[in-house]
Parts: sequence; structure tokens; C-alpha cells
Amino acid sequence: MMIIRTLATGSTGNCYMIDDGQTRLLIELGVQFKKIQRALNYETSKVAAALISHSHKDHCKGVQGALDASVDVYMSETTEREIGIQHNRIRRYENKKQFRVGTFTILPFDVQHDVENHGFLIQSDNGIKLLFATDTYYVKYRFTGLTHLMIECNYSRKILDENVESGRIPEFLANRIIGSHFSLENLLEFLKANDLSRVQEIHLLHLSDTNSNEEEFKRAVQATTGKLVYVP
Repeated sequence: MMIIRTLATGSTGNCYMIDDGQTRLLIELGVQFKKIQRALNYETSKVAAALISHSHKDHCKGVQGALDASVDVYMSETTEREIGIQHNRIRRYENKKQFRVGTFTILPFDVQHDVENHGFLIQSDNGIKLLFATDTYYVKYRFTGLTHLMIECNYSRKILDENVESGRIPEFLANRIIGSHFSLENLLEFLKANDLSRVQEIHLLHLSDTNSNEEEFKRAVQATTGKLVYVP
């Protein structure tokens, strides 16, 4: 069993909840914590911890609120320094070193962005193996035995190029997107390169408001993988 809920996604803020029936985790705190509390029906005491991938505000805006609500928040030393918050509830993780939270074993791994950023391989004692990766243009690692994916599909190169040509997106912004976010094309190549034999669900995250097409992306990933695909 794995419950996955998207509380917020996109450039305005990101926050996700996963629950294996025994341990509840938040991944990203990119909106005000009061909004997260409302979305969880104020059952904050059931949250074992929160994971932060990197220091951009749409992923860490609610950190202070979570800490003040006595939630342990895991982040790298670099992210802690960049956010600039000190608190006894902050827990540091290290790249490619596993740690435990309740029934979850969590392995952070480096991904490619414009600041230090991490994905997470999260394994539950009940056999679930979930991959989370966002705000990266490429994932260099390969995985086996995955059961769930929560992964960015921010834009397609075709839509982005059309927006640049029409003047909707300036070229410098397009270049930043290409160098920091996962395109549909790169995601499809990543999926083809990994073992998806046990995958039950794929959740596409962080779609761009202007450079994506939800139905097109969903169809493309379903056609490539043959798996259930959700777009929050």
C-alpha cells in the first residue's frame, strides 16, 4: 500500500505526501505551512518528517512553519546554509547515504539543477520502492525494482521552441529551463533506460503552465511504459 497525495505542484509551490499505512512523509514544503496543515485536515502530528530537495522557495517556503510545528525537516548541509534557517528540528542528510524515518529507508542522490539538488529513493518495509526526482534536466542513475515514480515532466522541447519563436518566452529563460528542468523527451529516455517491470503508478510533477500539455504528456508516458499515469 502507498498513498500519494499532491498538495501543491508547479512553479508557485510544491508539496507532496506519501503514506505506507504506518509512516507519513512530506516531500517538499514549497507553500506556506498553514496551507499544508489545511490540506492535511490539521493532522500534522501524523507527519513523521519532511524531506527538502533544494533551496528554491517553491520547494522550501514552508520550512520555518513546519519546524515551528515540531516537524523534523531533512535537508543537505548546503541547502540548510542556502535557506539560512537554524533550528533543532533540522536533520541533515548526505548524498548517497541512507537514513531511516519510521518504516521508510531513504537514499538521497544528486541530480542536475542550477543549485545543489537531490532526488530520493524511498523504500518501505512493506516492499514499496518509490523514486522522487524533480527540478533536474537529467538523472544519471539507473534503478531496479521500482513500484512508484514521482517525477518531473516540466516541458516539451517542441512547445518551448514554439513559445520562443512566438515571443511568449524569451530565449534566456528558455535556456535556463533547458538547463534545469526535465523535458518530456528526456523523461521518456530515462523511463526506457530503467527497470519498470514492477511499477504500479507514475506521477508526473511540476508541469509548466506555459510549456506543457497535460494530456499529451500523459498519453506519451502511458504509450512508452504501459503504466498508470497521473498528472496532479
